[in-house]
Order: sequence, then C-alpha cells, then structure tokens
Amino acid sequence: MIEPHGGRLVDRTLRGLERERALAEAQRLPVLVVDEDEANEVQNLARGVFSPLEGFMGSAEVQSVVARGALPDGTVWTIPILLGVGEAEAPQPGTDVALARQGADGPLAILHVTEVFQFDRDEAAAAVFGTTDRAHPGVARLQGRKALFVAGQVDLLTDDRGPHARYNLFPRETRELFAERGWRTVVAFQTRNVPHAGHEDLQKTVLGLHDGLLIQPLVGRKKAGDFRDEAIVAAYEVLIRDYFNPDRVRLNVLPTEMRYAGPQEAILHAIMRQNYGCTHIIIGRDHAGVNRPDGTPYYGEEEAIDIFDAVPDLGIRPVVIRGDFWFCRRCARVASDRTCPHGAEDRISFSGTRIRRMVVEGTAPPPEIMRPEVFSVIRSFPQPFVE
Repeated sequence: MIEPHGGRLVDRTLRGLERERALAEAQRLPVLVVDEDEANEVQNLARGVFSPLEGFMGSAEVQSVVARGALPDGTVWTIPILLGVGEAEAPQPGTDVALARQGADGPLAILHVTEVFQFDRDEAAAAVFGTTDRAHPGVARLQGRKALFVAGQVDLLTDDRGPHARYNLFPRETRELFAERGWRTVVAFQTRNVPHAGHEDLQKTVLGLHDGLLIQPLVGRKKAGDFRDEAIVAAYEVLIRDYFNPDRVRLNVLPTEMRYAGPQEAILHAIMRQNYGCTHIIIGRDHAGVNRPDGTPYYGEEEAIDIFDAVPDLGIRPVVIRGDFWFCRRCARVASDRTCPHGAEDRISFSGTRIRRMVVEGTAPPPEIMRPEVFSVIRSFPQPFVE
C-alpha cells in the first residue's frame, strides 16, 4: 500500500469516551460558525484527506506554500487550507473554540487556536491561481473571504458523512477496501462533470493496465454552470451499474470545493488521492482549469500535466492523457489527434458546451457521445446545473 503524503495518515476523529468528554467540553466553549465548505475542510483535516496537515494553516505555512509550493518542512503542498474569521468573532491564540456547521445542531469539532493572522491575498492569488483577476472564481473566493484567518489543530466530534454517505468512505476505509480486493495499483479519476463516452473509454483503458479504479467526483462549491453534485453522482451510479465490472471500480465522493487552480490544483488532487490509497491519478488536458469571461483559458492546455515534471517526489504518479479527444466514425471508436488521421467530417465532439445545451434542450446525444441511461438520469433532475 502506498504511503500517505508526508508518511503518516492523520486521524483526529474522536471516538468513545474521549468523544463524550470533548462533546461536554464543547458545550462550554465559544462557538465559531463555519460554512459548508469550511465544514468539509474540518472533516477532511481530521479524516486524513489532507495528510500530513492536522489543522488549518498558520502564517508560516501559508507563506511557505505561496513562496515555494511546500510546507515549511519541505513536504510538497500547493494550495493553502484556510479558515476565515471576522474581526469581531476572532478567538484568542491559546484558546479552544467549538466549530459548528451553519444551520446544523450541535458542535462539529473543537479547534485548538494557535494563531490569528492575515496575509497578502494578491501575492497568494498570483502564486496559486496564476492571476489576481477577480473574474477567476478561485481568486474571487479568496478575496471574498473574511478579514482574518485562524490556525490550529482540529478534533472532529461527528462521523457525519453527508448526503452521499454510501459513497463517502474515508482514506483509512478506502485503503482497507483496496487491500481486501487485492488492488496493488489503483488509479484515481477526478471529476466535476457527468460522464460522457470519452471518460468511460479512458476509465476502461486504465483498468486494462491497473488493478482498480477509484472514480471520485468532487462534491462541494463549484462555479455557476457546472453540474450539481447529485446529478454527477446519479449519472455515475447508472454508468457503473450497467457498464463496469463492479469488482474493479469504486465510486467515492471527495467533499471539497473546486478551486479552479489548474496545475496547482492538479497537484493537490493528486496528494488527496494518494492519501486515499491511490497509486496513480489521471491528469488530462486543462485539469481543474477555467476560462476568462471572454472564453480564453487561464492556463495552458497541458500546464497541469507538465507541472508533475517539476514535482518529482510525489508518491502518486500521473497517468498523462495528452491531446484532444472525439469519437471518430471511421475508426469506430474514441480517438485523438495522437491516434486518428481522419478529418473533422468524421469527428463527433465531446464538447461540454454541446452536452450542456443538449441537456437543457432535452435532445438526447448520440450514443457515441453519452450513454442514453446516463442522459436520462441527468434529465430527471429539474435543475442539474449550479446556478
């Protein structure tokens, strides 16, 4: 089994008598309310998704990540994990606070506060997103966060797995599953989209080379126009049920927000999947990318692929997918500019814009583009897109 990132799988979920004592203590502590995305990050920290991190980053960690893409001890890390706080609610360093999920009953976790700080958000945006343009959704999210940030370890008080509980195994549990199935090599497939035929072909190709496949949709904050979490999960349910060998694939969500940080996020996605026990991750063209308002991309087409050459000491390895893909009528299969000599007249595009338009209009795509069962389940949602 591949080692977790940094060599140790973090587990700060309290159980049994320790949890009961902490719950009683939490009732006496000041309460800091966190939004849904921050609550997900609390759980990810405690459950080992962000190993070796044990809590929200402090100023030294943020500065190190921004300056050199690594934690102070040299461990590769590309995007700060942050908890925002307003000036009026900022706790004192050296104190504990109870974290409560917005709109939920009872405490989520206890935060052991070590620091309350600020940092240069423009500098961080330029390093993480490659731009300070507030039209970029990741930059807008960073600049729109509360005035201060609070650092400290977290102790999780709940085992809540959210709305997709059956597909939300934690890193410790996916590692146990892979071991039980005898999977020595496991490929992660990161997605924020519903599956089309190109995705399916790619997933089945890697299954011909490796023991298992972890299809892991990201569930959490996304930009307007992206598919909703429930539509993505339902689409993959039907695709796996009808067209995959269930002994070789596992659907498992990753509850965290999209940052749209392109190459830097590709590295973070790889780190998280290493913690889940994956040995490889599929990295394709424009991974975690996003376009400007004028339609031009913020990142180069293969920038997210090339960054892995500059970060050679990750345990997990990329499965690199270069080039543009389509269905070729003459080849009678999924093809690319690397494999197919035929012209545009023989190509059926996997354009996301085209697929979204078909969903809106109710026009079923040809089976060369999407399985009819997948399209049907997407259309069953009154609003399958983030607004």
